[in-house]
Amino acid sequence: MGLARMLAGARRAALTPLVRRWTQTRLIEPAPEALPLEPTLPVLYVLSRPALSDTLLLETLALAHGLPGAGGRRRVGQLNPPACLALPAPGRRLWRRGRRPTAPFQPLIEQYRRDPAQDVQLVPMSVFWGRAPGKRFGFWHLLAADSWRLTGRLRRLLSVAVNGRDVEVQFGAPLRLSELDDPRDPALTNRKLARLLRGHFRRTRTRVLGPDLSHRRTLIDGVVASAEVQRAIGEVATAETTPRARIARRARRYGREIASDMTYPVMRFMAGALRRLWHRLYDGVEVRGLARVKALAGEHTLVYVPCHRSHIDYLLLSYALYREGLMPPHIAAGRNLDMPLVGPLLRRGGAFFMRRSFRDNRLYAAVFNEYLHRLLSRGHPLEYFMEGGRSRSGRQLPARPGMLAMTLRSFLRSHREGGRDIVFVPVYLGYERILENASYQRELRGAEKRKESPLALLGVTRRLRQSHGRVDVNVGEPLSLAAFLDARMPGWRDDLASPRPTWLPRVVPALGETLAQRINAAAALNPVNLVALVLLATPHRAIEAGLLARQLERLVALQRRRPGGRDASLPPGSPEAWIARVEALGMIGRHPHPLGDIIVADERQAGLLGWYRNNVLHLFALAGLTAFAFRHQARHRLETLTALLAPGWPILAREFAIAPAPALSMDLAAMLEALAAEGLLEREGDAWRRPRESLSAGEQLDMLGALMQPSLERGYLLLSVLLSEPSGHFTAEGLAARSRLLAERLALLSGRDAPEFFDARLFTGLVESLATGEWLSVDDGRLTFDATLREAAEQSRALFDPALRHRLQLVSRQDEA
Repeated sequence: MGLARMLAGARRAALTPLVRRWTQTRLIEPAPEALPLEPTLPVLYVLSRPALSDTLLLETLALAHGLPGAGGRRRVGQLNPPACLALPAPGRRLWRRGRRPTAPFQPLIEQYRRDPAQDVQLVPMSVFWGRAPGKRFGFWHLLAADSWRLTGRLRRLLSVAVNGRDVEVQFGAPLRLSELDDPRDPALTNRKLARLLRGHFRRTRTRVLGPDLSHRRTLIDGVVASAEVQRAIGEVATAETTPRARIARRARRYGREIASDMTYPVMRFMAGALRRLWHRLYDGVEVRGLARVKALAGEHTLVYVPCHRSHIDYLLLSYALYREGLMPPHIAAGRNLDMPLVGPLLRRGGAFFMRRSFRDNRLYAAVFNEYLHRLLSRGHPLEYFMEGGRSRSGRQLPARPGMLAMTLRSFLRSHREGGRDIVFVPVYLGYERILENASYQRELRGAEKRKESPLALLGVTRRLRQSHGRVDVNVGEPLSLAAFLDARMPGWRDDLASPRPTWLPRVVPALGETLAQRINAAAALNPVNLVALVLLATPHRAIEAGLLARQLERLVALQRRRPGGRDASLPPGSPEAWIARVEALGMIGRHPHPLGDIIVADERQAGLLGWYRNNVLHLFALAGLTAFAFRHQARHRLETLTALLAPGWPILAREFAIAPAPALSMDLAAMLEALAAEGLLEREGDAWRRPRESLSAGEQLDMLGALMQPSLERGYLLLSVLLSEPSGHFTAEGLAARSRLLAERLALLSGRDAPEFFDARLFTGLVESLATGEWLSVDDGRLTFDATLREAAEQSRALFDPALRHRLQLVSRQDEA
């Protein structure tokens, strides 16, 4: 025994310097300094399985970060246990079969029973040498990384050699014997403690590695063999009078077209390549809010629903999750990206491909639904863009129902079988400069969308030398699907037997709206969109540098007082630094002048800035609407102001994907107080009024109100068109099309070069909002209304000054002529 200890000590002494020099921890979470350790109690570390490499790494980390030592043994009362313990590995040798290994904590528990002063802190620790999801990769499976399968000594040695520069360490919350002791029997406490630790290690591995992956071919075979797909095969074979075998081969072909083939070598290659790309392309990637996701991962199936602004979105979120120690999701990508070279790479990085529409293809729909269900039911994290496509206008687009409905049906099906909850994770992606700037402007002006191709993507490399600023990845408030259904449809569990409950078409749009609101509530203000908000609110896209800086300061101060989103973030630095940054990015120009520099935007720059302004315009919707009400009327009481704005606010809130407060009057009262605190309004008895003495404050109030002017003009124009004809005259499509043409005419007459002002989708959304708010009804395809709408439209006229009303009405009358 003494000789064995001497040999073990010599081996450790020889290997420790090698581990210290060779290994590099890419992520330690939480930071060792943040561990809530009680300094008066001894600390013992616990590993999920015996592994010398993990023990040596822990000794090195403890020494480097000032943690209690992890090497040798630790004196605990009368005992002398190793400082680093491990849960026993299952016996795999023939002579060990039948023995059930026990956890090594019982002596400590028995001593604590005799002397409660001998309490101990147990700190779980998980070490990941690389991060491979559990799947065989040939030779790479031998070398590559940690996976769900236990590793032998040779493979562990090779894994350390290959992945020593890609190590992640996850510490768990310390456990104390005094909190876990079972008074009945020390053996029960020992088993309870082991069970808690195994659960912790399992959740940690699931969060980092994801669930065990089936081989792609096995997964596709299982999809095709499922009852749902077999039923579809039979129906299609009967309808087409084609042999079932041929339809089954078609289903398998669909499966190969759809299924991802996530592999660790590609994931690791892409992580390194993307790290170099981001360093070349951006000045930094700031990730906020992932702590709430980490608390959910491992126990819930996560579905990430980011906004869709750029092709980079696909890669950016996966990279951010991988860097932060979370398993990258399987990503639903459009089939247009399954092109030579690019498609196979994305597929091995976790992308699965879907057609734009498959409503009329019963077999494809069955295969896709079954594939999606298998991913979700097994707990794989998922990501899709519920908007369906990238936003060319910069706004959050309304959610399309397809993927949301399929996710909901899969959840109901899993719930029948006792499956776990699905949690949606809304993510806001904010850029200071996107790669698609020029193409978006062309498409907004009517150009055809160019088809993606490898050559087109290679053309992007020409822009890698340009600065693209910073990127913000803000995680919004997660949404439990079970909790959402409990609130919206309390009796949903009674319909689990139905594959398509009757309430599904009502719930899916509400789910999409809620998720869009949570994405927008996590928006990131950055220098570019702040400058765009101010500069585009001026009549000629020109402003004094000093006034621009003061207005930027006002906008940020308003967000601090009355945030437009619960999880919105503000930029660091000063207004002058923000202006300089936007200028360095080429988004604005500066004209030096003896009396003060002038900041300007030419026609091209103004078109670009409009996209970034629209990213965050919703954060100032209520502030802008309140300020706009004081442009024509200098004084308002809270009651009259509420009555004036109440009819239109729900429509604006829906347009901007804002969660409206239960009582508008309470929000307005707080907003009036905030505007007064910033010197933009004055209190006068029980009313509020424009500043009488400060011309600068009045100018700033007008610029704030100008943020909402385009949206209010669109709404007023649409109502003018609708009310110019009798009830039942227009269809929804006809009203939206007529209003869009008039808005385009108004933009040309007023010199407003902003194609998004007359975006057809905005008018379609306005019509839907009027119908949702019960201002309109649909009778035989025609829009009908009553006197209530006319009264509300008449009331809203007071928001506009006579000159603006005359201009809007003139355009409408010219159309009638």
